[in-house]
Amino acid sequence: MYSRKPVILASQSPRRAQLLEQAGIPFEVKVSAADESWPDGMPVPEVPEHIARQKAKAVQAHYAADDIIIAADTIVVLDGNVIGKPADRADAISILSRLSGRIHTVITGVVIVRNGEEQAFSQTTEVHFKPLTPEQIAYYVDNYQPYDKAGAYAIQEWIGAVGIAGINGDFYNVMGLPVSEVAERLAVM
Repeated sequence: MYSRKPVILASQSPRRAQLLEQAGIPFEVKVSAADESWPDGMPVPEVPEHIARQKAKAVQAHYAADDIIIAADTIVVLDGNVIGKPADRADAISILSRLSGRIHTVITGVVIVRNGEEQAFSQTTEVHFKPLTPEQIAYYVDNYQPYDKAGAYAIQEWIGAVGIAGINGDFYNVMGLPVSEVAERLAVM
């Protein structure tokens, strides 16, 4: 049980907020306009921690040194390439068509900052999509509009219930925050 003052969640993701609530971790949200790009040539597994670090730094200046800042970023990786958020309906359909019937990787990087010290880690989960029909993909995109989601989907929505054959790793990591590890790390800070 987390009993200190609220942590600062440097994220506008409602899914991350929901996961902290479920874990009983009090928090407040502070969103910044952090740079979410990464240097050319950066190894793909390092990308989400890099972006999470940028988010934490952008928020940290607004709080006291002993406040705990939590920032996270989630990427979807297929064939070694980062798949971001879809630009529009056609892009979302294209992304989901590429993921259909395939295994891809979801990596969430987390940075926790307090008193000038940083803990950074990431978790990786493999997600196996069943083959999806064009009608299923169009239904999902039209009804759930996944334009703010890396990989154009949210596992906790309809597509996860009917289109995911299995996962290898932390389900909550795919939602956007490996909350169990976050809670463990907060307990010793």
